[in-house]
Amino acid sequence: MRLPERQLAVLEAASATDERTVAEIADETGLKPETVAGAAFDLADEGLVEVGSATDETLDITDEGRRYVEAGLPETRLYRAGLDAGADAEPAAMGAVIGAAELDGPEVDIALANFARKGLGSVDGGELSVDPDADPDADPEATALAALADADSEGVDTDALDGEGLDAEALGVDEAVIEQLDSRGLVAVGESVTRTVTLTDDGVDALMTGVEATETVGALTPELLASGDWRDAEFAEYNVEAEAETARGGRKHVLRRTADRVKDVLVGMGFQEMEGPHADADFWINDCLFMPQDHPARTHWDRFALDVDPMDSIPDELMARVEAAHRDGWGIDGDGYHSPWSADFAREVALRGHTTSLSMRYLSGVAGAELEPPQRYFSVEKVYRNDTLDPTHLLEFFQIEGWVMAEDLSVRDLMGTFEEFYRQFGITDIRFKPHYNPYTEPSFELFGEHPETGEEIEIGNSGVFREEVTGPLGVDCDVMAWGLALERLAMLTTGAEDIRDLHGTLADIDFLRNAEVSY
Repeated sequence: MRLPERQLAVLEAASATDERTVAEIADETGLKPETVAGAAFDLADEGLVEVGSATDETLDITDEGRRYVEAGLPETRLYRAGLDAGADAEPAAMGAVIGAAELDGPEVDIALANFARKGLGSVDGGELSVDPDADPDADPEATALAALADADSEGVDTDALDGEGLDAEALGVDEAVIEQLDSRGLVAVGESVTRTVTLTDDGVDALMTGVEATETVGALTPELLASGDWRDAEFAEYNVEAEAETARGGRKHVLRRTADRVKDVLVGMGFQEMEGPHADADFWINDCLFMPQDHPARTHWDRFALDVDPMDSIPDELMARVEAAHRDGWGIDGDGYHSPWSADFAREVALRGHTTSLSMRYLSGVAGAELEPPQRYFSVEKVYRNDTLDPTHLLEFFQIEGWVMAEDLSVRDLMGTFEEFYRQFGITDIRFKPHYNPYTEPSFELFGEHPETGEEIEIGNSGVFREEVTGPLGVDCDVMAWGLALERLAMLTTGAEDIRDLHGTLADIDFLRNAEVSY
């Protein structure tokens, strides 16, 4: 019998009486484990060996779990800080205890969620009480984490143990504890498959009869043909059904591809692109938009103010006209807000909450734009808002800004523009809803139906600029404008159900690799 060298080495290393693991045979033969496994399966096909397998549970401590082994679980630190604050006798202010425990960010919620669950104490009305009889040192979750960390620190290769010494029983803890740690993301529970090889009777007979090694050739080369050695060569068999390794090349991000498509569409519709600063004066971001300075959206709760010098490069005459519009209105029938207005506040710098600040710069002539109507401008740039993160909101996102300056514009012109724009992306069911904006009249929001969930989501805001906006800027004709969400357009075109799948720390990498921008 003739066998390839690797198969003969595995056959000779196998035993008829003992199951030998792939790792053991790899150590003895000097072959790679994957080479041994492949040879074993080839021998099994010939009936010379039997290949067995056993699946074991494996445990591995995560980076977060390792951090808590060193610093203590958040709930334990909260308990000890409460003891130090005397919360075992009298309730203590929860904020002070949290600060003393040096809990930060998500750790606060983690500590509070597990504090009461473990019977360490209670929280009521912003005050924290601890149970003096509780014993955090006997916490089975902390014990299990420490045991797993010890196994790792002693140089144990958790991937090579095949589950041995890494299951709940070996750690001396209840399976429910492991499940709890797994749910908290402090340990990773997996499976390890151990393959074994055993000689069959046919394999023993073959070894006793004698097996010759033959060199395995992967390809027919000119040298083999010229020498004639191909006649005695053993050619490797190719499994054309085997799964090939996935090769991933570079790819443009879904949002960038969507943005590029948006730019192509708008340029094709006759628009020119705007650009400008991400950090700008409140004057350009809000005052020019006839947003009163005492509007709730202009407080620190909704804007990201920057601790930098105020912006002095604002034309004094333009500043005076905008202030006049705020105080007294614009035009014969105009009426201002009659509320406090400060030039110092207008010059303060913040991250823009919308790219309409660019529109104000361009419409005022400061950005050097051509302002003889008709004109069309757009931008696709990032904006920043202090919103609550959820499936349709981010702290920073991309806005599709646009405006058209012309005589005698109407809502029908604006709606027609949107219908043509979204039609380029295969979206033909845009719905419009009347809305209020301080800077446009009439105004309306745009909604589209998500292709996967059927949910109607808001995708933009629009309207015709009020005279109080265009008048101080020196514009004496109609201007219709809009701000559309690029991420929400991407949700409609790719089927993404959560805006956080597109970018950020929670981005779905598999989705980004496979999603296509439809148009």
